[in-house]
Amino acid sequence: MSTPTATAATKDWRYAVLGNPVAHSRSPFIHEAFARQCGLPISYERVLSPLEGFEATLRAFAAAGGRGVNVTVPFKFQALELAARRSARALLAGAANVLKLDEAEGWLADNTDGVGLVRDIERNAGVALAGRRVLLLGAGGAAAGALGPIIAAGPAQVVLANRTRPNAERVAAAHAAWADQHRVLLAVSGFEDAGAGFDIVVNATSSSLAGAAVPVPARVLAPGALALDMMYGAAAEPFLRWAREAGATARDGLGMLVEQAAEAFMVFRGVLPQAAPVLAALRAGLAAESADAGAGAGAEARMGADASMGAGAGAKA
Repeated sequence: MSTPTATAATKDWRYAVLGNPVAHSRSPFIHEAFARQCGLPISYERVLSPLEGFEATLRAFAAAGGRGVNVTVPFKFQALELAARRSARALLAGAANVLKLDEAEGWLADNTDGVGLVRDIERNAGVALAGRRVLLLGAGGAAAGALGPIIAAGPAQVVLANRTRPNAERVAAAHAAWADQHRVLLAVSGFEDAGAGFDIVVNATSSSLAGAAVPVPARVLAPGALALDMMYGAAAEPFLRWAREAGATARDGLGMLVEQAAEAFMVFRGVLPQAAPVLAALRAGLAAESADAGAGAGAEARMGADASMGAGAGAKA
């Protein structure tokens, strides 16, 4: 899943995922797959930005011919501020995960996180949001991007829970009129007083990335609830295990990642690719990687046991 070296045919179509950390990102694989599917050239890379150097890193990439970036943690709020133009969904979120850099009118900021999340929940997981009770954990850029499209899908209630309540209140206030327009009850809480019995729980906190415990008690899950972590791979496993043990349907963020990337590709190139085959290929690749890692760990354990047995035999002799 590594990024191929740019050729003469692709060097003029340079894109990247920009964040910190970024080494884990599957975005190069996804966008290259979309480009092949659509018959379009692309060069896509990972760009690590210093925490205090996002603007400088972004401007250097643009000056070197970069046409667009997918922005990941922790730069989504800052990305919006640097754009000359902002889409309606980026303005509603107050954050951007997409910057189109090749616009004559100036950089365009957009937010595809929420669209990707809703598509994954409704299309891929087969769970309708309409009329449901939704708990959204976190108040950072990912949660801010997700909230607007979640509300637009028509749930009965959305509770935005965060460890720092004022941050959640700020995000909720920006969406208050949107929630009223869609007749959705929007509330704010801390983690411990979030309530109970939600049909859908979405973890948009950085707890999984940091390896921290799930920030809410299991009572937030209704029987048979869908519990989705925006992370994927090993980082999502503690949350997914917690959800399964509580009787919920556990889902990682891989589908959201691919669906939001498809929408971002549309922003960049004007073509909406098919997400399903890319998601299937990505899951298969990750499963193979996991199996290889497990086999390697098993081989190391066996070699260690053999070494111990040999050492024991030598001592007896």
